[in-house]
Amino acid sequence: MGKLKLFLDTNIIIDLLADRKPFSDSAYIIFRESKMNKWKLFTSSNSILTTFYILEKQIGSKKARQAIEIIIKRLEIQDLSKKEINLALKSKTEDLEDACQIECANKIAGINYIITRDKKGFKNSTIEVLNPDELIETK
Repeated sequence: MGKLKLFLDTNIIIDLLADRKPFSDSAYIIFRESKMNKWKLFTSSNSILTTFYILEKQIGSKKARQAIEIIIKRLEIQDLSKKEINLALKSKTEDLEDACQIECANKIAGINYIITRDKKGFKNSTIEVLNPDELIETK
């Protein structure tokens, strides 16, 4: 198998950038492995905006913008369009944000896993869902 393609849920990105212990340790490993070209990381445009919103409240707009500028160099960003929102609205996934994440991940050819700390929100995903520790154990 080639390089793993991983779709990161918002919580993983926030864990890293907000240094939410103990979760940031696993998030750091994920990004480190990506930097070493072992994994290719993806997320949704919505995740980037949500991350900025949360970081801005914690560290201010200027620092939050700098953090986002750095992180988007390490990620491919999948746009969330009207089509994905409509599919998410019709899906069995109750949480609309999680459903949208699943639909964004479904657009990526050859995606291997969705990585999240909220596996229960992704129980209807056709893509295998792992928490960060499970992912790290598989490497």
